[in-house]
Amino acid sequence: MKQLKKLISDKKSLLCVGLDTDMAKIPAHLLKEEDPIFAFNKAIIEATHCFAVAYKPNTAFYEAYGERGWSSLKKTIAYLNEYYPDIFTIADAKRGDIGNTSSRYAKAFFEDLNFDSVTVAPYMGKDSVEPFLAFKDKYTILLALTSNEGAYDFQTQLVDGEPLYKKILRTSLGWKNSEQLMYVVGATKAEYLKEIRQIVPHHFLLVPGVGAQGGSLEEVCSYGMNEDYGLLINSSRGIIYASEKEDFAEVAAQKAAELQQEMAKFIK
Repeated sequence: MKQLKKLISDKKSLLCVGLDTDMAKIPAHLLKEEDPIFAFNKAIIEATHCFAVAYKPNTAFYEAYGERGWSSLKKTIAYLNEYYPDIFTIADAKRGDIGNTSSRYAKAFFEDLNFDSVTVAPYMGKDSVEPFLAFKDKYTILLALTSNEGAYDFQTQLVDGEPLYKKILRTSLGWKNSEQLMYVVGATKAEYLKEIRQIVPHHFLLVPGVGAQGGSLEEVCSYGMNEDYGLLINSSRGIIYASEKEDFAEVAAQKAAELQQEMAKFIK
C-alpha cells in the first residue's frame, strides 16, 4: 500500500480507469488490428497513465471472447506491469467459491496474470475469501455495498438488527490476513460512507459509480477519505468511450485529466 499511497500523493489523483473493453464500442479503425482489444487498451493506457493510479479490467469483457479475449487480457496486464509497474492493477472478476476452487482463482489472477488485486464476492464466507488473502503482497477487494439497484435486495437488509453489508465488514475484519482486504462501496451510496469508515477506518475503498451512474465525487471524498487517502475512484465508460472516433485516446486523456483535477482539490 505504501507504493499506492505515494502514487496518489505524487499524482494528486485517486483515479482508477476501468478497462471494460467491448468490441462493439471501440473505434472502427481498430478492428483492422491483429488484436483490437489490446490495441484499444494500450492506446487508452498511454493516454491516461499520467492521471491514473490504477487500472481495472472487468474480466467478463475478455472472457466473452474466449481464448482470444483472455489473450488480450494477458497482454494488457503484461504491458501495464512492464511499462507502468507502480500503477495498481485490479482484476474485476467478482469470484466467490470455497477451498481449492478459490485457491485456483487466486493463483490465476495473482500468479499467472500477476494482478495486484482481485474483486471477490463474500456470500460464501471466510473459506471463500481467505484463500485469496493467503497470497502475500496481494489484495482482495470484497464486495460490500455496491452501486446497482439490486443492492437493496440483500445488502441493506437487517440481520440481527444490523444491515448485512455492515455485518460483512465487521466479520471480514476477523479473517486471517484481513489487513490485505479492500472493499467495494458504490458512489451512489455515498451517504453510507461515514458509517462504513467507522467500521473500516484504515482500509482502501474501491468506489465505482462516479459520473455516468450519478455518484458525487465531492461526497465520496468528504465521507470516504482517510489519513492515507484510502480511496480508488473508478471511471470506465466516461473515459474510455468518451469518443468513438480516431481521437478516442486524446478525448479519454482530457476526461481523465478533468477528473484528476477535481480529485486534486481533496488531496493534501
